[in-house]
Amino acid sequence: DLIETFRAQLRDDPDVASAVAAIRALLGFLKQDRGGPGSSLLAAINTLSRVDSSVAVSSGGELFLRFISLTSLEYSDYSKCKEIMIERGEIFLTKVSLSRNKIAKLCHPFIRDGARILTHAYSRVVLRVLEAAVESKKRFSVYVTESQPDQAGQVLINLQKMAKALRKLNIPVTVILDAAVGYIMEKVDLVLVGAEGVVESGGIINKIGTNQIAVCAKAQNKPFYVVAESFKFVRLYPLNQQDVPDKFKYKADTLKTGQNLTEEHPWIDYTSPSLITLLFTDLGVLTPSAVSDELIKLYL
Repeated sequence: DLIETFRAQLRDDPDVASAVAAIRALLGFLKQDRGGPGSSLLAAINTLSRVDSSVAVSSGGELFLRFISLTSLEYSDYSKCKEIMIERGEIFLTKVSLSRNKIAKLCHPFIRDGARILTHAYSRVVLRVLEAAVESKKRFSVYVTESQPDQAGQVLINLQKMAKALRKLNIPVTVILDAAVGYIMEKVDLVLVGAEGVVESGGIINKIGTNQIAVCAKAQNKPFYVVAESFKFVRLYPLNQQDVPDKFKYKADTLKTGQNLTEEHPWIDYTSPSLITLLFTDLGVLTPSAVSDELIKLYL
């Protein structure tokens, strides 16, 4: 069962990104599928998007499909076509699995010795970058926001997860209120955040509260760095918060209930490219204006 495979991936490997778990599940589905691969894979991606409505699952699934589906034009024999698609799928999965280490290698030189860093929510890519900085013998401290609107229990779990992981690396950590971002900004040297999705304009979609951190950083001339894998590049061009589709703003469970969304807190917000200094991706270090070129290459 596709959904159970996806959930098992997330359960068995806490460090796996939801998009990578989705790609693994889709590859398993492709190996077992006996119908026409293109249409059934598209249906499978839609099924996963209804279980996990994050931007990364949507963009990762679409890029996976694009990467392997050109095969159907090259081979008329279905079994040969499927064999090549699985082979390409394995290549794609290997490629995305190496993304974090590539990003860490590019980004950690931007963290100088003695730096004070502000980060938001729990990001595995940010964690890997900071780990790489520790490995290169740099000393620095990190402020982590509490990152609402999770339920209290989940907040504690998330904080323990991020703070515990950083403390394991012997990095001094201070957990701060979301409302204290403006107050703490004058003390920090740089802001480092992950992203749920990178949009065509070079802006990002990320955990709610990211936009206000970027605004504060811009006002105080602090660099705002984003670390994100290329499978999070998504074909969206929002100009403001209202342009971001509801399917990304709210959890899949919330959307299923059909309740009034005006009474719900969104889980993500949009940060415009004008507030971002640099994006560190497995494709290289990009300015926001360079993102559209890379995104076009990915989706062609």
